[in-house]
Amino acid sequence: MTQPALGGDPFNALGDPNRRAIISLLHDGEKSVQELADALPISRPAVSRHLRLLREAGLVADRADGNRTICRLDEAGLNEILDYLGEMWGAATARFRLAVENIEEAP
Repeated sequence: MTQPALGGDPFNALGDPNRRAIISLLHDGEKSVQELADALPISRPAVSRHLRLLREAGLVADRADGNRTICRLDEAGLNEILDYLGEMWGAATARFRLAVENIEEAP
């Protein structure tokens, strides 16, 4: 899996429950930083710090809308994670299948 341009690690970014909550909230669509802060038990500055880490990891993008910052999921970054997990899951499934076949063939 290639690192996003800014060098953040998406798996480290997802290691924090508040960042996972932000990802879940953005799954429903774009939200302002204030809307995210209102939905979470942390301060607005803390939400902004979490968003910065998610942006650096390639998982969230934002845009200015007047004096508000509107955030959304970055599908390219999320797709990289899905591709990586798909590769790992495929390899694990193949090893499991091989183990089961060897057990079934044993006398």
